[in-house]
Amino acid sequence: MIKKEAIRAEATVKEALPNALFKVELPSGQKIVAHVSEPMRLHFVRILPGDRVSLEVSPHNLGRGRIVTRL
Repeated sequence: MIKKEAIRAEATVKEALPNALFKVELPSGQKIVAHVSEPMRLHFVRILPGDRVSLEVSPHNLGRGRIVTRL
């Protein structure tokens, strides 16, 4: 089985949800539910609505992603 690479994108956080989930909006207007990556959780990086973030989106499920860095 071939592993596909994650799609990298930048987005804006629109809403904070429970359990470290966030609704983010891509520049194209698409909304995605994203969770915080483990290294960001370990270093207690704060993410608030309005922040710009870098995402990794799975090519299998384009509606979910992982927040990798805060810009």
